[in-house]
Amino acid sequence: MELLSIGEAAKRLGVHPNRLKAWEKQGLIKPVRLPSGHRRYPVEEINRILGTGGIKAEPDAAVVLYARVSTKEQADAGNLERQLERLRAYAGKRGYRVMAEHSDVASGLNQNRRGLERVLKMAERGEFKKLLIEYPDRLARFGYAYLERHLKHCGVEIEITSQKEPEDAHAELVQDLLAIVTSFSARLYGESLGRKVRQGFRELIEDAEKARREQV
Repeated sequence: MELLSIGEAAKRLGVHPNRLKAWEKQGLIKPVRLPSGHRRYPVEEINRILGTGGIKAEPDAAVVLYARVSTKEQADAGNLERQLERLRAYAGKRGYRVMAEHSDVASGLNQNRRGLERVLKMAERGEFKKLLIEYPDRLARFGYAYLERHLKHCGVEIEITSQKEPEDAHAELVQDLLAIVTSFSARLYGESLGRKVRQGFRELIEDAEKARREQV
């Protein structure tokens, strides 16, 4: 009986190795376990799947939704739920099957987000192939390219549903910039002087925003 490594089997089936692990949990494919604990896939099992046209139980149309707002006030105002509703409508129009929804109420600078962590764990387990977000900043304010690269490595494509940012996106960006200035100025100059730097930066932003409105 010829056995293939997980990488070889995944290549023949045209899927990511994590997808094979997910199929195993669902009982859709049965690898052989070596004494070392490594998986090996019988060629007959791979040919069986190829001969039936592939596994249909987990279609490529299965997607995960991710939404985020920065503050509790935005969530209480219904912004988070409306964001999810738009994502659901987008998925419905394209015939996608929504298998999970995750969300966070946190700054895009916050790396410790439960919703995002769940998305990443699902991706690493090979449980879905497409992630829907409204626009890049919903996933991360900075470092989006790194998350995109990691998800791609897991076999997940990010699909952005809208290139137009919501009206409150500018206010969120200002708050995130203030958070960065506060953090660094406090480390460099201490809490007291750090607050003065933050206030000066806030006034600078307000002046710039006033000038922008006057030009419109």
